Amino acid sequence: MTTTTDKHTSPASPIKSTKGGLSIKRIFSTQGENALDSVDWERRDAVIKNPQGESVFEQKDVEFPKDWSPLATNVVASKYFYGDQTNVYLDPDEGGREYSLRQLIHRVTRTITDWGHKQGYFSTQQDAECFYDELTWLCVNQHGSFNSPVWFNVGLHDCYGVKDSGDRTIWGWDPTKQDIADVDPYEYPQGSACFIISVEDSIDDIWKLMSESARLFKFGSGVGADWSTLRSTHEKLSGGGIPSGPVSFMRVQDATGGTIKSGGKTRRAAIMQTLKVWHPDVMEFIDAKKTEEKKAWALIEQGYDGSFNGPAYGSVAFQNVNQSVRVNDEFMHSAESGTLFALRKVTTDEDVTEVDARMVLDRIADGTHICGDPGMQYEDTIQRWHTCKTTGPINSSNPCSEYMFLDNSACNLASLNLRKFQQEDGSFDVERFRAAVRVFITAMEIIVDNAGYPSESIARNSHLFRPLGLGFANLGALLMAMGLPYDSDEGRAVAGAIMAIEHAEAYARSAEIAANPRIGPFEGYEENRESMLNVMRMHRDAADEIDQSCPGYLLSAAKESLDRMVALGECHGYRNSQVTVLAPTGTIAFMMDCDTTGIEPDIALVKYKLLAGKGDGTLKIINHTVPEALARLGYDEEQIESILNYVSEHDTIEGAPELDEAHLPVFDCAFKPFKGTRSVHSMGHIRMMAACQPFVSGAISKTVNMPEEVTVDEIGEAYMEGWRLGL
Repeated sequence: MTTTTDKHTSPASPIKSTKGGLSIKRIFSTQGENALDSVDWERRDAVIKNPQGESVFEQKDVEFPKDWSPLATNVVASKYFYGDQTNVYLDPDEGGREYSLRQLIHRVTRTITDWGHKQGYFSTQQDAECFYDELTWLCVNQHGSFNSPVWFNVGLHDCYGVKDSGDRTIWGWDPTKQDIADVDPYEYPQGSACFIISVEDSIDDIWKLMSESARLFKFGSGVGADWSTLRSTHEKLSGGGIPSGPVSFMRVQDATGGTIKSGGKTRRAAIMQTLKVWHPDVMEFIDAKKTEEKKAWALIEQGYDGSFNGPAYGSVAFQNVNQSVRVNDEFMHSAESGTLFALRKVTTDEDVTEVDARMVLDRIADGTHICGDPGMQYEDTIQRWHTCKTTGPINSSNPCSEYMFLDNSACNLASLNLRKFQQEDGSFDVERFRAAVRVFITAMEIIVDNAGYPSESIARNSHLFRPLGLGFANLGALLMAMGLPYDSDEGRAVAGAIMAIEHAEAYARSAEIAANPRIGPFEGYEENRESMLNVMRMHRDAADEIDQSCPGYLLSAAKESLDRMVALGECHGYRNSQVTVLAPTGTIAFMMDCDTTGIEPDIALVKYKLLAGKGDGTLKIINHTVPEALARLGYDEEQIESILNYVSEHDTIEGAPELDEAHLPVFDCAFKPFKGTRSVHSMGHIRMMAACQPFVSGAISKTVNMPEEVTVDEIGEAYMEGWRLGL
């Protein structure tokens, strides 16, 4: 059991909840005004063309806010609008297609609000309507967004009367039966993007995993599983003979993902496969994807198309999966000191053989160098921060690795756009950010028991533990606009403090919901109370490690929120076992017009956009955060114009005559410019993760960019440093 010293003093009297539910304070919206009218609207065409100028999507006369970009318009209209494109002239409730962002946002926010009011989340009808206004305002003004399944599915039944055609079976919480039941997938829409499933060492259970995986792929979701429970090829079957080992069955899951993708999905299935480092087949696992990569290279040399969906990679295995080795502290210490590490039988825990731990780490790094896999997950750190230790361990993650929790569980995600909370003087608006966190985490909690899940066990654990994944996007742009280098103590301090505020406010709201006697803490809370409160105190105490370069108002706000989080939880418990992750925010970052995704820095100051028509060339785009950052650093309009002209001409800010060289780090990006030499160092990426990790329930999905000339040893050291820093 993890313990922690009580370095902070919690408030003596935590906030008392209202007996009848939450009272919602209006922060963003205006009383008496439709929140959707807080922006100006216009009609435009949504058109997506391929490089040859051929239209791959088109919907004319769609309605969007004037200040939403064409990119956001195209992404939302093509991906999230419900209905057949042949019925664009009918309303959705008459079998037609959505044509306005008004319809999409209202469909989701109205449905969530009505669910919440019906189930007692709000004190009064007026509080419910205020919540609807606040959530709607945040979405239409691009301050936050749910993960894609919410936009795909929520509200289709409640707003448009869509019913199940009978070809899909999902499970959900039936409040009448007070149990899990099979439900209508439109009445109980899938709202989660992240799933973790289990597999046991039996042929029946292995094929059950394949079936559940296929169902998840059909719904467009990804799945993770740990395969360490399967006997290795170094052991015996009970009836004699040698087991096939986990890697052989991993191939089947990969092929299943590829087949479902070819059966009509618009993107590849997403799979995470993990194996613990002590498993006797770990070397086969480490080399599996690397071997397939080399086969693809051989095919490409013979003239086969090596593009992402081409026949070279389509002919080899493990192209639908991410793979990660689960390493424990014992292994990492052995790798650090160059000593032997024991591989153990799955069935008896007896040693099979000993291997050079440094050699194993080097093989992992070599695979990463060749094809990006396997990655590494730090087993003991994961379990140390686990809120529900009594129930069971965390064995795996979702495909992008930000969601880590119990087997057979799911998580719905949302992210806030950090740039929207930056004030004119460059500072961060703590109070509005706190308010947005409270609104979104409440909405995400309401979704849990009103959503459908692809298996009975996932539905049950979702009801019992209620993990959520609120995060952020646009951090890189925020720091640049503040005039702070991404790879700096100051930048990391700001990021850590903001993450601490978001995490603490989310848990504080979770505790306030738990205080409602009609609702209460999550059902698995009592058996995990001690471990959960210890983890909460660990989160709180981590604020003492935030660098003192952090602006005082942010650091004090973080500590205040963390103190309140612990005090409320000690008094009322928590409604949710987890509340935060840092996801990659792919599509929803486009929806919010973010310059940067998730926790990432900007990719490059200068980007090229291929214009729509064939032969129309490209458009050069300079990150619009650059002039704001220059102004924050004290440059006048004439100097800024001169620097921007230089960037436009040279595709880099390096060497700009007006620029103080001391300011160059502010503009460092993930990629080195073609005519430049600078980029964010790989350790800068890792240290940024380390600054935020102590304030995240789950994990962080992050690309650690490295130069082309990086060595295997340098990759191994990056893995080692990530472990040392507590990722």
